[in-house]
Amino acid sequence: MSRLIVVSNRVSVPKAAGAAGAQGGLAVALNSALREHRGIWFGWSGQETEEFTGHLNMQRISDVTTATIDLETQDIDEYYNGYANRTLWPLFHYRIDLTEYDRSFGEGYERVNARFATSVLPLIEPDDLVWVHDYHLLPLGSMLRRKGIRNRMGLFLHTPWPPTRLLVSLPFHERLVASMLEYDVIGFQTQEWLESFMHYVSKEMGLPITDDGTVEYQGRKILAKAFPIGVDYDEFVEGARSAEAQEAYERLKASIRGRKLMIGVDRLDYSKGLGERFESFGRFLTDHPDQAGNVVLLQIAPPSRGDVASYQQIREDLERKTGHINGAHADVAFVPIRYVNRGYPRSHLAGFYRAADIGLVTPLRDGMNLVAKEYVAAQDPEDPGVLILSQFAGAAQQLTEALLVNPHSIEHVSEAIKRALDMPLSERKQRHAALLASVRDEDVLRWREDFVTALFGQIDGNGTNGDKVHDKAA
Repeated sequence: MSRLIVVSNRVSVPKAAGAAGAQGGLAVALNSALREHRGIWFGWSGQETEEFTGHLNMQRISDVTTATIDLETQDIDEYYNGYANRTLWPLFHYRIDLTEYDRSFGEGYERVNARFATSVLPLIEPDDLVWVHDYHLLPLGSMLRRKGIRNRMGLFLHTPWPPTRLLVSLPFHERLVASMLEYDVIGFQTQEWLESFMHYVSKEMGLPITDDGTVEYQGRKILAKAFPIGVDYDEFVEGARSAEAQEAYERLKASIRGRKLMIGVDRLDYSKGLGERFESFGRFLTDHPDQAGNVVLLQIAPPSRGDVASYQQIREDLERKTGHINGAHADVAFVPIRYVNRGYPRSHLAGFYRAADIGLVTPLRDGMNLVAKEYVAAQDPEDPGVLILSQFAGAAQQLTEALLVNPHSIEHVSEAIKRALDMPLSERKQRHAALLASVRDEDVLRWREDFVTALFGQIDGNGTNGDKVHDKAA
């Protein structure tokens, strides 16, 4: 049986038996796949070193082997904080106004991908499958090919893929996309992002595309396909029934004293539309003064990427808007927005979700958004809450029974809040049943199985996809 080599920017070390804390659904799914295929998870340790050595820190916990490397401060500044999060991230989320083009960023991105390739190379055996994750490592497959790797390799992009008219603003965009075509399988979250990619390779590169989604490039065939990711449904539902979740539910319910509760859980990121969300709630309170004192918005927003200036600005803007709305609509016994800059264990979040009458998930652009799916999974089927979901989240293509909104329209979101609060139980149950079926049936395990199956597929008699490359160098 072929081993699975997972490569990502960061590595989620499996929890040892009895260890405290919980892992995310993606980590659970990948660790499960690694156990099944005797694999290795390779990536950056998150630690800095004065001089890059390529030393591998190998660990084996719960039958999963991890291998990590440390990076230099310059690598982190140019590759991670620079090209990944100040160039590709805003561009891929349609924020060309925030996209920074700096030659040193691109050089750092290429350098770190080359270091990843050199470091992971000795770990790859001839029959291994290599699964690379996300925008940090788009050219890694091409660099491994140049080092002689003929193995089947796949890339899964967790973010959106931008329209061609935006992507062409990126210097050397064609070289970047061409490097991606060294993978055998390229996966996207949704059909929309897939179509944007196909439009680019067809219109900008002139490549033929077959009806089954195969791109032909330099004598090779690359499968590009949508693989929508889900949550670990069984694991999340089990966590939602835990004593920790129940305690979190009861504590939050007691604190709101019979009021209606809306919840948002997002990283502190401009793509999440938190400022627009707060303004929409403020508009709702202004338009419906009779509801002031009856509805609370709990926004949990752990900080992220604090070294990037735009994220510092987001935090300042949200604190200002929170103060403005609370100042206008609070009284001595009520504060409409509870804005919390910290994270919580997933079992606690499950309890919070269950306590909430409305799940407010309104990103301006999102590859998928698993918070929407977790909210659905946590609900009581006999008295479920209502999901308000941005039409620009990848999840909207699956969760069509949510109240879909344009997050840029303050009025639209405000009206959806009113509709959700007034929705009769029968409609809430009908919508939730359809949403739950989607979340349950299209979970993270199915996503993992579908992608790995595609990665195994289309293998010719030599165990490859006809790649015109040499064997791995000795």
